[in-house]
Amino acid sequence: MSTREPSIRIPKLHRRAVVKALALGTAAASLIPGSSGAAGTAQRLDVHDPAAVALGYVENASQVDPKKFPRYVPGSSCENCLQLQGAAGNSYRPCNLFPGKLVSVGGWCSGWTAEM
Repeated sequence: MSTREPSIRIPKLHRRAVVKALALGTAAASLIPGSSGAAGTAQRLDVHDPAAVALGYVENASQVDPKKFPRYVPGSSCENCLQLQGAAGNSYRPCNLFPGKLVSVGGWCSGWTAEM
């Protein structure tokens, strides 16, 4: 009697098939309501969000405590920060520091980086 185990055939993965599957998966995920990839589903960043608290985010730059954040420069705001994305003219726009959230263009956080 043979104790030979049945062989399992594993199909070869081809790069083209993997890239196609990833592209289809990404496209499908963006169509799911409520997913962060869907356009227009981003919500405003809550100032009490742990990430916002960690970076000292405020919706109005005039509320920044310069003693707590000595790097704050009067006149700096999300609107003139390199991290801000999206179309100019909107009062809330996406920020690289808070993925999937919208920040106030008049706001500020310690991640502020001057535009170049």
